[in-house]
Amino acid sequence: MTFCIGIQVRDGIVALADTRITRGSEQVNKQKLAEFQHGDASLFTMTSGLRSVRDKTLIYVEETLRQSQNSVERLYQFANLFGEQLRRVRNEDGPSLSSTGHTFNLHAIIGGCLLADQSPQLFYVYPEGNWVEAAMDSPYFMIGRTYYGKPILDRLLNYETSLRSAVALALLAFDATRTSVTDVDYPIDVAVIPNHSRHPQFQRFTESDLAETTLWWSEVLTNSLASMPMRWADSLLGLQSGQ
Repeated sequence: MTFCIGIQVRDGIVALADTRITRGSEQVNKQKLAEFQHGDASLFTMTSGLRSVRDKTLIYVEETLRQSQNSVERLYQFANLFGEQLRRVRNEDGPSLSSTGHTFNLHAIIGGCLLADQSPQLFYVYPEGNWVEAAMDSPYFMIGRTYYGKPILDRLLNYETSLRSAVALALLAFDATRTSVTDVDYPIDVAVIPNHSRHPQFQRFTESDLAETTLWWSEVLTNSLASMPMRWADSLLGLQSGQ
């Protein structure tokens, strides 16, 4: 499985992806957050689903951009192109994948700021090739293991969240997912695009790199649980109020 998250706040965009890939009893690490160079700008893509579909789609996108006389200057145009090539791959490989019991299930998150974009943009592309854009009232997308990280994001994340806090929340959503499943794990790749930049900053982090932060978070949760107001439960525990 996989865990990928893209967050858009007023100050910019954050992307985070794990690298764990599980094939039966085999576990390997593969990059899921990838930089895509286009003209004088760059963008990132993250995908969940069949790796072969992802690789073929990106190769078709690169080939189409090289052969096209029309430059792609807006990120939504790149999302359109990605969707078109994804449908092309679906038409080519969908029947054979279906015959072997595989589902054509590629989901993608695309983020960046191309030459004609005024600020960084974030898109979610469905397996059918259509897309939606992040908005003020829906500032994040997750693909892969999506259930475990949602509570903390829905409680604490909004469009006015600082870029620094958005990075922290992306990590905590990953940490919650990793704690609950075995097919999501370190190392993680992180990208940040501040509003004043057209180029994502990428960095890979190992478990030891972030040990201080995740240990701190566990201690904060433990201390908060111990100090949680619980008078409402006294009668259930056979205690007098206040004990």
